[in-house]
Amino acid sequence: MTNATSPPIVSPPKAGRREWISLAVLCLPLLIVSMDVSVLFFAVPFIAEDLQPSATQLLWIFDIYGFVLAGLLLTMGAIGDRIGRRRLLLIGAVAFSAASLLAAWSTSAEMLIGARALMGVGGATLMPSTLALVRTIFHDGVQRAKAIGIWSAVMAGGVGLGPIIAGVLLEHVWWGSVFLVNVPVMLALLVVAPRLLPESRSEHPHRIDILSAVLVLAAVLPFIWGVKEAAAVGWSVRAGVGLVVGLSCAALFVVRQLQSAEPLLDLSLFARRGFGGSIAVNVIAQAGIIGNAILLTQYLQQVLGLSPLRAALWSLAPSLVIAVVAPGAGALSARLGRPRVIAVALGLAAAGFVELTRVQADSSVWVCLIGATLVAAGIVSVATLVTEYVVGTVPADLSGSVAGFLETTSEMAGALGIAVLGSMLNAGYRHGFEVPSAVTLPGPDLHEAGQSLAGALAVAGNLPGIPGELLTAAGRTAYMAGMHVADVAAAVLMLVGVLVALTRLPRSTDERVPARVGD
Repeated sequence: MTNATSPPIVSPPKAGRREWISLAVLCLPLLIVSMDVSVLFFAVPFIAEDLQPSATQLLWIFDIYGFVLAGLLLTMGAIGDRIGRRRLLLIGAVAFSAASLLAAWSTSAEMLIGARALMGVGGATLMPSTLALVRTIFHDGVQRAKAIGIWSAVMAGGVGLGPIIAGVLLEHVWWGSVFLVNVPVMLALLVVAPRLLPESRSEHPHRIDILSAVLVLAAVLPFIWGVKEAAAVGWSVRAGVGLVVGLSCAALFVVRQLQSAEPLLDLSLFARRGFGGSIAVNVIAQAGIIGNAILLTQYLQQVLGLSPLRAALWSLAPSLVIAVVAPGAGALSARLGRPRVIAVALGLAAAGFVELTRVQADSSVWVCLIGATLVAAGIVSVATLVTEYVVGTVPADLSGSVAGFLETTSEMAGALGIAVLGSMLNAGYRHGFEVPSAVTLPGPDLHEAGQSLAGALAVAGNLPGIPGELLTAAGRTAYMAGMHVADVAAAVLMLVGVLVALTRLPRSTDERVPARVGD
């Protein structure tokens, strides 16, 4: 009898020193792009004084970067698959540097809006390129999960670091310096990346469908604008129109992808339980953490009365825990299974939201930070595992477009989280606000104080002594009532995510697609 011998199992090559240094290089542009989401938190008053923008222009200065970034992520990821991800990364570094210089020396509001839009274009080339290159560089699943954990921690840390760096710079130099800090980092990337990073592109490149790219932009921009409008002024006809236009264009995009021989996004990936389930879990997680970040920022500044810089410093504290937890999530999932670890991480986030319901207007900042740290540690761990699974198991040819799609859904989920949790906060505030009996307000002031904490603080600032203090306390108490409503809703949302993780994610830790789906 002849003994049949099985072919030896070849383990994927382990990453060495060069690969980990390459990861550090990839984290440089990621840090800058994520910082620029929040870098204007402190600079806006200085820009307003210098450029004299209208209220609408000021909003566009702040928002246009994120709008354009979100609208182009999928398209730029697909372009990277076609022309090369390293090549697109270097092109993006040049574009981002040039746009940053233009923003720094803007002489009008219109010029700054245009520069920020161009920065969004550059940023959209950088984010999916870095993630796709991580997939190319790290072949071992455990090492790749650790690398993506570091990638996720850097992205989360950059958002928190942006206001701090801006605050320090604005203490000493003019507002344009918050953009100039981008340039030396991008120049360093241009020097080092060609030497360290491998080129990576699709072996079977497809042309870029221009109509699909336009439909993505037409879907994302109105949708995010609509939910931001709803978060700012409440649900209105304008917000509804934005959502309807965005969702309609999204539906047209889906139809286009199903009909096209060369789609921008291969929708047959959703036939895999793990892919669709992972996207759903990521949407839930991102909606929770980004919506919660806005609530906590207002709590630290308007309830506890911290300065913006001190609030930013305290907000950075959870990032220290994230830096430790996120890289280890992959190793833990290899032992216990990805669905279980994701479910536990979402449960941890739910516990964090429950802890935040204990926070009161006179609580120590540490009570808030305990809950915020649990939320951040849980959700960033989820993001790490979802990202590793989605990017690591799709065909290499699709890694750029899939990375862009994942980041696009994260941006849209964050905007939706801000709108939904913000609406619950506002509803809870209005229900819980009561004017103290010792305070008498005219009709317009009563209405303003009853709508938001910012309004109550503005009205209280015009009142003398005790009445002002009483109205301030009433507004802060009402804010806490609204925040607790939003926290309970977020906790329930995390528990829904637990169910999705346990029922819609595959138990296998190494599910792969050997070729392009549908080929």
